[in-house]
Amino acid sequence: MGEIAVSRRSGSRVFSGGVWEERYGYARAVVAGPWVIVSGCTATVAGEVVHVGDAYRQSLTAFGVALDAIEKAGLSREDVVRVRYFVVDDDHYDEVGRAHAEVFGEVRPTCTGVRVAGLIDPRMLVEAEIEAYRESGRECPQ
Repeated sequence: MGEIAVSRRSGSRVFSGGVWEERYGYARAVVAGPWVIVSGCTATVAGEVVHVGDAYRQSLTAFGVALDAIEKAGLSREDVVRVRYFVVDDDHYDEVGRAHAEVFGEVRPTCTGVRVAGLIDPRMLVEAEIEAYRESGRECPQ
């Protein structure tokens, strides 16, 4: 499904095959030195928004897409140091927070939740970005 490509710029790029990556010219994640920085992820699977109307399940899916990119770059959930999520409705914070605790509760990364006016598709309730850091001495595959 996803692939890792080496760029002429430093680091490598991770691609998931998502519809917007090619259309809008971005990578799912970028390895930059000890960091893996993941683009915003939603509950879009095979080009379709899933779990319409369910912020909790959309969050689990978005976090899963992001973690898949982290793993393709050679890191793991335990390396995640920052999570940002964007919700379209104040009523969704608890559901997104519950999903975050389920996925990252043992890791305890920093976390910021932001309410936004909307996302690229009105069926999307949440979008998440994550960043992971590789400890010194651990190599990340390029």
